[in-house]
Amino acid sequence: MQGKFLIRPLLMGMLATATLGVTPMALANISISQGTDGIIAVVNDEIILKSELVAAIAALNAQYRANNINATSAQIQHAALDALIVRKLQMGIINRAGVTPNEEVINRQLLEISHAQGLKSLSELQATLDAKQKGSYAALRNQLIEDGAITALWQHQMSNRINISDQEIEAFLKSPEAASIKQSQYHLVHIRIPYRDNANSQDKAKAHDVAKEVAVALQSGKSLGMILNQFKDHEPQLQGADTGLINQNAIPRQLAPQITTLAAGETTNPIVSSTGIDVVKVVEKSDGSKVIMPEWQTSHILVRVDDNQNAALAEQKINALYNELQKGANFAQLAATYSDDTGSAQQQGSLGWVSENQMVPEFEAVMKNTEKGDYSTPFRSQFGWHILKVDNIRERDVTSQVHKNIAREIIFERIAPQAQEDWIQEMKASAYIKIFE
Repeated sequence: MQGKFLIRPLLMGMLATATLGVTPMALANISISQGTDGIIAVVNDEIILKSELVAAIAALNAQYRANNINATSAQIQHAALDALIVRKLQMGIINRAGVTPNEEVINRQLLEISHAQGLKSLSELQATLDAKQKGSYAALRNQLIEDGAITALWQHQMSNRINISDQEIEAFLKSPEAASIKQSQYHLVHIRIPYRDNANSQDKAKAHDVAKEVAVALQSGKSLGMILNQFKDHEPQLQGADTGLINQNAIPRQLAPQITTLAAGETTNPIVSSTGIDVVKVVEKSDGSKVIMPEWQTSHILVRVDDNQNAALAEQKINALYNELQKGANFAQLAATYSDDTGSAQQQGSLGWVSENQMVPEFEAVMKNTEKGDYSTPFRSQFGWHILKVDNIRERDVTSQVHKNIAREIIFERIAPQAQEDWIQEMKASAYIKIFE
């Protein structure tokens, strides 16, 4: 149920509340304006360079400006250094655990970024980024790897620290607050045309003209990636996000009045703020009082790609099985005999009833495009080569379960900040941290 907006209240979390055992004034004495580089802090076996702190301060400054948050230079420097220290502590835990990235997931994230910028491949993204600054693509890839590992670490820590009982969920659902989870849901595409720093009236007028063109493009059905590519030379660069399906209360207050009056398929007029202009299209809108979810009764045959079977051999085997199906072979018998997914093979290939977001994207996309009673052509996922069969399709009322899940998320979000702060303080208490003033 969570989506992504370009503008939203900044979750201060550890940036605002974590302390280092030193005062912001002491941190303000660090000189970051002179010299090319140097060590700012030592965190266990890791170091924080002046260049890292300068970059972190610039990024945090941009966040604060985008969210209209006022802070002094000393406060921003303190928050940026604190965030770097916490990140080093987290990465230390991850590195000691020997965590390795999932290359398929990282490549998929990079491809999404590529498409959002109107590019067709990872090689195009690499060429574009490195043309602006050498090493940018490698830095982005490393950032995604670290962010994914830190998110997984955080989720693991919070799941161990936060236990929400069924009784707490039922109590919440009986409270007046529960009305908030029965709201309409929206799938939105959001494009922002930001102003330059110190933009004059001419700059703002130009941005408004671009916003009107963006609104027309969205309304005509152009994709987010196509529009961002169309205006790729505009400065400052346009920003875009696809929120996925979100609850009405997740829409930023400054955008909600214009969005909630629209029907599916409609686009807002340009919405002007002090920092830029926003245009939002309502892709999908549903009544939150009842949630109906499609499900597919699915079977599959898997031929794995692994150390014992390379991709070429696996593809050869899946094509042979597909040829047998075309000759009239029984799908269930082939799955039971030849599928490398031993769990489903014991059930003659059956995966039972499958709903959205349960399977890997490649599998789900093929499943949704296969007619009831039919089987697919061979396709590849991170697990190997598949042929799937859709035995039946149904719609199920999952309102009760969805409301329980949302209630759990709300309760979790209330508890998580303090649990996170406790975890951060525990990490710091057991770490060696030295800051060079």
